[in-house]
Amino acid sequence: MSTASRPVRRLVLVPVFFVLAWLVVGGAFGPYAGKLGEVATNDQAAFLPQSAESTRVIDAQKAFSKQETVPAIVVWSSDGGEKLGPEQQKAATAALASAEDGPGVAGGVSPALLSEDRKALEGVVQLKPDLGDELPDALAHIRSAAEGVPGTVVGIAGPAASQADLSDAFAGIDGLLLGVALVTVLVILLLVYRSVLLPLIIIIGAVFALAVACAIVYVLADHDMVRVDGQVQGILSILVIGAATDYALLLTARFREELGRRPDRWTAMRAALRESAGPITASAATVALGLLALLLSDLTNNRALGPVGAIGIVCSVLSALTFLPAVLVLLGRAAYWPSGPKRGQAEPDSGSKGIWSRIAGLVDRSPRKVWAVTLIGLLACAAFMPTLNSKGVPLKEIFVNDAPSVSAQETLGRHFPGGSGNPAVVIADADRSRQVVAAAEKVPGVANVSLMTASGRPGGGEPLVVDGRVRVDATLTDAADSDAAKRTVTRLREAVHAVPGAQALVGGYTAQQYDTQRTAEHDRNIIVPVVLVIILVILIGLLRSLLMPLILVATVALNFLATLGVASLVFEHVFGFSGTDSSVPLYGFVFLVALGVDYNIFLMSRVREESLIHGTRQGVLRGLTTTGGVITSAGVVLAATFAALGVIPLAFLVQVAFIVAFGVLLDTLVVRSLLVPALVMDIGRTAWWPGVLSRAPQEEPAGRRESRP
Repeated sequence: MSTASRPVRRLVLVPVFFVLAWLVVGGAFGPYAGKLGEVATNDQAAFLPQSAESTRVIDAQKAFSKQETVPAIVVWSSDGGEKLGPEQQKAATAALASAEDGPGVAGGVSPALLSEDRKALEGVVQLKPDLGDELPDALAHIRSAAEGVPGTVVGIAGPAASQADLSDAFAGIDGLLLGVALVTVLVILLLVYRSVLLPLIIIIGAVFALAVACAIVYVLADHDMVRVDGQVQGILSILVIGAATDYALLLTARFREELGRRPDRWTAMRAALRESAGPITASAATVALGLLALLLSDLTNNRALGPVGAIGIVCSVLSALTFLPAVLVLLGRAAYWPSGPKRGQAEPDSGSKGIWSRIAGLVDRSPRKVWAVTLIGLLACAAFMPTLNSKGVPLKEIFVNDAPSVSAQETLGRHFPGGSGNPAVVIADADRSRQVVAAAEKVPGVANVSLMTASGRPGGGEPLVVDGRVRVDATLTDAADSDAAKRTVTRLREAVHAVPGAQALVGGYTAQQYDTQRTAEHDRNIIVPVVLVIILVILIGLLRSLLMPLILVATVALNFLATLGVASLVFEHVFGFSGTDSSVPLYGFVFLVALGVDYNIFLMSRVREESLIHGTRQGVLRGLTTTGGVITSAGVVLAATFAALGVIPLAFLVQVAFIVAFGVLLDTLVVRSLLVPALVMDIGRTAWWPGVLSRAPQEEPAGRRESRP
C-alpha cells in the first residue's frame, strides 16, 4: 500500500510545485502592474517616424534653444463678444510677464498679440519639457496669472496643455482598466459556466500572467530597451487578460470533457494537455509573431507595441499551460462545482441537443447556401471599407470628452490664423534665408513667415544663426490638423526644397501628422503581407494541409475588411468621428487577423482530430458541436475585454476597442460558426489537400442524413 502510493505522491508534487511557484511569482511581481506608469511617457514627439523629414527638424530645432521647451499658448477671448483694446492687451502682456517666475517656466514669455477681429488675445509661455507630475501646477499658475484681464475668458492650448490632458486621460489607467476588464470577464464566466471556483481560477491565472508581463516590460523600459506610453500600457493589460482567459477556456473545456471519459483526473489532464497544448501554442504563436512584425514599422509606438504585446502573450500561454493545469488537476471535478461533469458522462457530439447541434445540422443540410449567404453579407459590409478615413483624428476629436486644451485650441482657431500656435518650422542654410523666406511667403495657405531672431523668438532683429543654419516659422491659414494644412505643407516643402543650396527641411505639427500618415500607409503595405505569411506557415504546420490554411486566412482577412466597413459607418454616423487615427487600421489588422485565426485554430484542430477517425463530414459536425460553446465564450470574453479600452477617453483607443470587439464577435459568431464549417463541408476532403485526410475514403455527400454509429 505504501509502495503503491509513492508514485501518486510524486505526481502530486508536480502541480503543487507549479502552484507555489506562481504564487511566489505573482506576489513578487504583482506590484509592477501598478508601477508601469512610472516608466511610461506620453510625449507624442517620441513616437514619430524615425526617418521622416519632420523628425529631423525636431532634432535640428534643439540647437536654436538654450534648452528644449514646450509651449503653452494662453488665449483670451472676449467674454461678451465685445472688441478688446489696448487696455486688455497691456493687461495680458503684464499677466504673461508675471507668469515668467512661475514653476516650470523656461525660455521666457511673449507679449500678448491682438487678433484681427479684436475679440481675442494670445501669448506663449515656454515650459520645461520634463515637468511630469508638476505640469498641472505649472499650467494652473499660468491660468491664475492670466485670469486678471478684465472682460475675457482664459484658455490654455498648445503642446503643453495637450500633454497635460493626455496625462489626465491616462491617470489611474492601471486600476481602472484592469478593474473593468476583470469584473467583465468574471461576470461573463459566472453566467456561462455557472461555477464558483472556475472563474476565479481563470482570473487568478490571468492576473499572474499580467504581473509577470508588467515586471518584464518595466525592467526593459527602465533600461530604455522598449518604449511604453499610455496606449501601449492599456493594450498590454487588455491583451493579457483576454488572451490568458481564451487559452484557459479552451483547456478547461477539454479537461471537463476528458473527466467524463476517463477514470481519474490525472489521465484526464494528460489527455487534455495532449490535445490542447498544440492549438493553444499555435494560437499564441500567431498573435506573438504578428505583434513582432510591428518591429518592421517606422513608427516608434508601433514598434513599442510589438515586443511588449509579444511578452504579454508569452506570459499568458505560460500561465495557461502551467498554473491552470496544476490547479485543475489538484481540484479535479470540484473545480467545476456545482455543475461539474459526472463520471462516465457521455461526450458531446453532433447529435447532442442544444444550439450548436442545430447550427451543425443547418450547415450539414445546406452548406452551400450557408456559406453563400454569409459570404454575401460579409462582402456587403466590406464594400464600405474604402469610405474609412484613416488620415488622422482632428485635434478637436483626439479626446472623446471636452478636454480644456481642445476648447482653447478651437477658440484660438476662430480668432487667429488656423495654424496659430502650431507653425510649420523650416530649417535652412543661413546664406539662403532670404530666398527661403521669399519662397515660403508665395505658398498658398501660408499666412505669414518670420525668421527666428537672436532673442529666441520670431520677429524683428538679427536672425539667429546656429552652425550656419536658421529657423523660419510659417504660420498656416488653415487649422494645423486639417487636410488643407497638410496640402499646404506639401506645397511649402516643394517650394523651399527648390531653393538652390538651401538644404531646407520642413517640420512642425502639421508636417508631423502628414509624415505619420504617410508612414502608416507604408507600414501597412509591408506588415500586412508579413503577418499573413506568418499565420499561413503556422497553420500549414498545425493542420498538415495547404488548402485549408489558405481558406482560413482568406476568411479572417474578409472578416477584417467587413469590420472596417462597419466601423466606417459607426464612426461617422454613431460616434461622430470625422476621421480615424492613421495607425488604427494596422492595429485592427494585427489584432483581428491574429486573434481571429485563434478561433479557427481551436475549431479546425478539433475538426482534424475528429476527421482522422470519422471522416471530414462527421469531423466538421463533431468539431463544431463540441467546440462551439467554449469558442463563443472565448470570443465574447475577448470582445468584452477589448471594449473596456473605451473607458479611456481617447479617440484612438475607442476606435481600436470597437474594431477589435466587433470584429472578434463577427468572426466568432459568423465566420467560425457558419462560413468556415460550411465551406469545408461543401469542399469535402479536398479541403485538406495535400494532407493525408485529402486521400481518405470518399464520404457520403454533404446534406445526406445519416445516423451516427
